[in-house]
Amino acid sequence: MQKVRIPVTLNPARCAQRQTSYEGTLPAKVLSRVNGVSAGDCRDVDVSVECGVDVQGIVYLKGKAVTELTLTCQRCMENYQHPVAVEFAFSPVTDDSQIDELPDAYEPVELDENGEVFLQQLIEDEILLAFPIVPGHDNDDCKVASRDIVVGEIKTPEPADERPKNPFAVLETLKRN
Repeated sequence: MQKVRIPVTLNPARCAQRQTSYEGTLPAKVLSRVNGVSAGDCRDVDVSVECGVDVQGIVYLKGKAVTELTLTCQRCMENYQHPVAVEFAFSPVTDDSQIDELPDAYEPVELDENGEVFLQQLIEDEILLAFPIVPGHDNDDCKVASRDIVVGEIKTPEPADERPKNPFAVLETLKRN
């Protein structure tokens, strides 16, 4: 299969009838949101997308996207390379009633007024969802991870008052009074 540039939009129904598949690259310069939240520009994304109709007659877009991002470690504040590989499976829907009938294997994706989906935007969304919540090196690679980090003072608890072993001892003293 020849490597091609991934289209901006595509018509899933038409591509599914033709059983179209794309394998190519998505240039990093079009991923403005990903570049905005990473520490540097990401690399071009290797993408493979397959369109078809499954045994239930559901139109789908399945694929995989692989890239490498430059992120800032939140412990040592140095940049590091973070590999990202995401797999996705979408099915186009036109209204909310179709979402409920969709199998769990597919995520719903809305069609625009021309019956197309924004493929590059979907891929960028999947990459954004794959970002780590708190970016950081592996413990072995991080300079700060080997040291114990203490924020504030550690106070030792004061010894508790001697309490009676019998839980009803308090009631007994009240009864006397």
